[in-house]
Amino acid sequence: MNADNIKENIDIQEAELQEDALLNVNASPHMHAKDSVSRIMWTVVATLVPATIFGIIHFGLQALLVVLLGVVSAIGFEAIMQKARGRKITINDGSAALTGLLLAMCLPPTVPPFVPIVGSFIAIVIAKHSMGGLGHNIFNPAHIGRAALLVSWPILMTKWSTITTAVDVVASATPLNILKNGNYDQLISTYGSKRNLYEALFFGTRNGSIGETCTILLLLGGAFLIYKKYIDWIVPVCMISTVGVLTFVFGPSGFFTGDPIFHMMAGGVILGAFFMATDMVTSPITSKGRVIFAVGAGCITVLIRLIGGYPEGVCYSLLLMNAVTPLIDQLVRPKLFGRRIKQHVRAAR
Repeated sequence: MNADNIKENIDIQEAELQEDALLNVNASPHMHAKDSVSRIMWTVVATLVPATIFGIIHFGLQALLVVLLGVVSAIGFEAIMQKARGRKITINDGSAALTGLLLAMCLPPTVPPFVPIVGSFIAIVIAKHSMGGLGHNIFNPAHIGRAALLVSWPILMTKWSTITTAVDVVASATPLNILKNGNYDQLISTYGSKRNLYEALFFGTRNGSIGETCTILLLLGGAFLIYKKYIDWIVPVCMISTVGVLTFVFGPSGFFTGDPIFHMMAGGVILGAFFMATDMVTSPITSKGRVIFAVGAGCITVLIRLIGGYPEGVCYSLLLMNAVTPLIDQLVRPKLFGRRIKQHVRAAR
């Protein structure tokens, strides 16, 4: 090998290194399409608006106050943190508004005004910007905010008896609370019949958090996001199915005696499966990883509901699965079917 060939190989290698240096990898979400992050965020907000409006009509003006405080305070804390960090203020991208709205939708309408403000502070300042901002957080900010509020003020976060609803509905407790503190027969007798219970869950004429009561509106919003390909159908289908199968198998009167339809519609399963488990930043990248993530979230939800002290387990199940998302991504990395090995100089030698 003469000197000219060696020099040519070295030049080729340097050109390839310069080409690789132009490939900048930023934090997720990675969207190789015409849709921007801002467009996606505001679309998700729009799909949540019908369920939010229903919650406000159902629970009254106090619910409207909670929603407004959650959204406005989240946007405010976003602007403050970006200003303090010397970053461009991007509150118009919709990410902070979505976090504040999701947090408010997970809150009871009876909470005092300071609760959604504190929750937004925890979600935006601690869970999001302390980790680097949008795309760097490993936990869903809205659920971090809700989990912190639930630990700090458990009575306020589980208080339902003073709700005055606009619809004739049981106002004493949520269906999951009734089931946790009693039994399945008591739950059915409270609503009169199983059909009445299903109708209350499906159409939202029940107690619960502001945005989780109306199953049909949440399903329509989630279906639209799947149609737009903003979320992967694998996650909600696997998570909801896992909850249904396990609650049917481990029923209150022995194996295969449970009510899967009730558990799939009760609590925050639908809201969490479609709008939080599908978060592009905190969920796995690959389809196999998403299946593991969704099934794990469903299993933990059922475990908390049936054995744990809380009547609901969606929030903590998603946070626990957020924590293992990096491990899931490592375990299910796609195989490399080929790679370019740079051996020009080595071959020349």
